[in-house]
Amino acid sequence: MIAIDFLERHGWRILEHRFKMGRLEVDLIASRDSLVAFVEVKTRGSGRFGDPVEAVTWSKRREIQRVARAWLDRRRWEYRSRFDVIGVQLRGGRPVRIRHIADAFRCDWR
Repeated sequence: MIAIDFLERHGWRILEHRFKMGRLEVDLIASRDSLVAFVEVKTRGSGRFGDPVEAVTWSKRREIQRVARAWLDRRRWEYRSRFDVIGVQLRGGRPVRIRHIADAFRCDWR
């Protein structure tokens, strides 16, 4: 996966890939130092529908927050956490642009 390779090249360790809680899911959970990031990945084959990172809707953010809360509670994570978005733009099946938005949105329970 393009986003996993990207994060690992930038010093992140992937803790979970497609972590599910019932029907809800977060694409990646990654850590670096004492920080955990819940990462939503959006990929687009063209710019016709806008930038991939713009596709993370209010309802998707809420879903990710619920999954993150469950993950943090189960692991009793006491360090910092944040929500990131990675947008991947493809051309001919190859990535031409990878955009990582760190701390892309805040949640209401922190």
